[in-house]
Amino acid sequence: MFRLTQFMRELVAPTPVGPRRDPPGPVVIWNLVRRCNLACKHCYSISGDVDFPGELATDEIFRVMDDLRAFGVPVLILSGGEPLMRRDIFEISRRAKDMGFYVGLSTNGTLIDESNIARIAAAGYDYVGISLDGIGATHDRFRRKEGAFAASLRGIRLCRAHGIKVGIRFTLTRDNAEELPSLLALLETDGIEKFYLSHLNYAGRGNKNRGDDAVHGMTRRAMDLLFETCWRWIEAGREKEIVTGNNDADGVYLLKWVEALFPEKAAHLRAKLEQWGGNASGVNVANIDNLGNVHPDTMWWNHTLGNVRERPFSAIWNDLSDPLMAGLKQRPRPVKGRCGDCRYLAICGGNTRVRAFQLTGDFWAEDPACYLDDAEIGLAAPRARLAVTPFTGRRRAANA
Repeated sequence: MFRLTQFMRELVAPTPVGPRRDPPGPVVIWNLVRRCNLACKHCYSISGDVDFPGELATDEIFRVMDDLRAFGVPVLILSGGEPLMRRDIFEISRRAKDMGFYVGLSTNGTLIDESNIARIAAAGYDYVGISLDGIGATHDRFRRKEGAFAASLRGIRLCRAHGIKVGIRFTLTRDNAEELPSLLALLETDGIEKFYLSHLNYAGRGNKNRGDDAVHGMTRRAMDLLFETCWRWIEAGREKEIVTGNNDADGVYLLKWVEALFPEKAAHLRAKLEQWGGNASGVNVANIDNLGNVHPDTMWWNHTLGNVRERPFSAIWNDLSDPLMAGLKQRPRPVKGRCGDCRYLAICGGNTRVRAFQLTGDFWAEDPACYLDDAEIGLAAPRARLAVTPFTGRRRAANA
């Protein structure tokens, strides 16, 4: 995750640059249930409104939570499917809070209403993230359900009314990029505190719809708007936060923006960005799915490291016999192509490995969604780039 607001505040109130320090354990995004009342176009878990057999029972979840806490995991993000469709969600949430975890709820928001908002507030979530793909009909089209936008907006407003920190989550594609200004305006009119822009990752239905991925120029325009909006909010003293995910080239692009507008601050920002180090999959971010399978992050459901029913998470996470995990934990990572030759590898960490793997079968190929050109990343001569081809159900061979 790229905390844009945090880095922009360094331009106003710089903090000392220290060595990179990883937290004691990773942030765990936990897909507690796969059932969902929607069938979203870019769903990485390919959820649906049916029961999926074999999901972890409450007592199994509690045992895993004990191991996670002892291992030093600081944050649990409870997700799905739609986590509010799990009958024991509030029991799980309360226990997580009592154990001292920072607890987030990732939801589509449509099931938040007057009947359950008091229980949601009582659960004590540190943050509730609600996904929107645009305003009105655009959101409904992505979510494949008429009225979904109105229901999600109701959920956001109920959370705000009950003092719950709530934010909007938005996945950028070329089919909804024009909605970004309206969503940022909604943050202002409704007093919403946080905005998360996720670049499309090629997982689940997101992989099947990768032909809709925002083209590089469109991605740059979206990031320009985020930079301008974030800077305006900082100058106005507004306590709002913008973060992005699934494209760590955002850090390099911010550095280019600062070099152009605040060149005297660029060296400090670059040092802070290198301290951050970019992509954290397999290091500071982990995923447990509804069946107890452990993955390097939520987009790696096609790569399982182990199952918490068979081995503790703590043992699975530290096992480097898996070649993907061994490479993810390596610094620098063994990336190839443009990523390997990029002068900013220390900032982005090689970006998102899932997209490279889905297109080539190679964990370490260049990320096709890097939207910086060859000159910007310091390549001596232009070179052919990995093309994003529409999903066909097949993956290009690693040596193709």
